[in-house]
Amino acid sequence: MKFRIAVLFVFSFGISNLVFGQYLKENNYYDLTYSTSGKQSVVALNWNHLHGLGKNKKFCIGYGVRFNANFGKNTDFITAPAKITSGKTGVGVIFSETIVGNLDTISFNKYAVNSLNLAIHLNYQVKPNLMVEFNIDAVGLSFGAEQIAHYNSSKRSQSPNTEINQAAKPTLYNVLLTSDNDIGSLNSEILVKYWFKPKWALKAGASFSFTEYTTANKLYLDNDRFRNKSLQAMVGISYSPFRK
Repeated sequence: MKFRIAVLFVFSFGISNLVFGQYLKENNYYDLTYSTSGKQSVVALNWNHLHGLGKNKKFCIGYGVRFNANFGKNTDFITAPAKITSGKTGVGVIFSETIVGNLDTISFNKYAVNSLNLAIHLNYQVKPNLMVEFNIDAVGLSFGAEQIAHYNSSKRSQSPNTEINQAAKPTLYNVLLTSDNDIGSLNSEILVKYWFKPKWALKAGASFSFTEYTTANKLYLDNDRFRNKSLQAMVGISYSPFRK
């Protein structure tokens, strides 16, 4: 597992630096971030490139690659698909009420999900040494070991598989689609970045993490996808090698 994580680090950041760094020299950033809610945490390593818009180029839009290591303990995962949680799909899901009776639960004593995603970045430069940023994962892949989940939900008696121990793996594909339409494990951040040196900055804010598992068996309402949503306090450091 450690070897595979190391390989992904090299792929997502070393390769991006070698391939893109030669011609994306301006607004080129590398971030290391830690966020936590206490029981759950995320360590994220990110490369992104920003493009300034307008005359003064204070507003930037960009893209990047982010590796997320999600882990936690004593955590519940709830029915994920929008068609079950709200009875509909599409953008309107954002404004739909959750159908509480459709929600089912699995839980883990411990879990770990790693993901490698392409991300979207929005940035506004308030002052020369102060930036406000929002970023969100868009599409990618997740991986991790199979875990045993505890299916101790009140809906267990209505499930086609009532065993209390259920095998589950991280959902493979990650896709940003809006709210419960989303698939897989996705991370987003809203933050303030302060440049204390020309090339180095401290960042602080909040992250909102979706983490998803797929069970080997179909459970209540023929569902096999379960999601945890976690709002976490976040701190980190940023390095921009070509910033002046």
